Amino acid sequence: MSIDPTSPESERQAHRARYEALRAAGQGESARALPPLTDRGHTLPDDAVLHREHLPGGWYWTTRLARGEALRIVNTAGTSAVSMVAWCEADPSERLNTADTMKVQWCTGLRKGRILYTEMGRVALSMIEDTSGAHDPLVGPTTQASMAAKLGPGVARNSRDNFLAAAAKLGLSRRDVPLCVNFFAPVGIAEDGRFIWRSGQRAPGDFVDLRAEMDLWVVLSNAGHPLDPELRALPEAIDVLRFAAPPPGDNDACRHACGEAELAFELTERHVRRGSKS
Repeated sequence: MSIDPTSPESERQAHRARYEALRAAGQGESARALPPLTDRGHTLPDDAVLHREHLPGGWYWTTRLARGEALRIVNTAGTSAVSMVAWCEADPSERLNTADTMKVQWCTGLRKGRILYTEMGRVALSMIEDTSGAHDPLVGPTTQASMAAKLGPGVARNSRDNFLAAAAKLGLSRRDVPLCVNFFAPVGIAEDGRFIWRSGQRAPGDFVDLRAEMDLWVVLSNAGHPLDPELRALPEAIDVLRFAAPPPGDNDACRHACGEAELAFELTERHVRRGSKS
């Protein structure tokens, strides 16, 4: 019995087929085409480094990151988890969106070759180098309550309050702070759907390089991760280098990871060009 191509059932089947095709691309060939993790010996040229920051445990750092610049976040001791939020400099209502970052790329973990989306479907940052492959866009930041539950009340700073303080200095409010990405946070999902912490996936000297695809305000917080079984009130310090990233080539892994990534970069380039003419 044939199905009327204009019927609701036919439309449902067409949507399902499109969904399955996108899932196959996102979880299949595209995922297998991701580049290998970066060797820890991959150094930056001295003349590319624009600024160096040493971020103590519990504290945060705010920086303007221009398009074409990048941040290298170094897990110096191998025990820290670093949380990050970001806003478009020209219009802070456009900000990092972890939900879209996961949804469009069909992934719940981030690594080299992935991109970080804004809520406008554009690209904020590209993960151009990465030694760890253990980054979490799911759980969110430490909070006053989560730190108190593990360490006692009032003994430790937390990333949520750090982000609120940074936002206030930029003229933003609580409602402007998006959900963060947690770097060096080996979070997995168990078969029953619970979050789990996969110990042993961090090492001293691990780093991730994030290239800005638009002018951004970026905040990093070195205040632990809610699921870390060895959470400390004062994590070890991390190092951050802001540097001039090499221009993306024709085979840039982030730009050509899949059709959706290419579209996001096209939208971003169009947006940047419009902004430069205003």
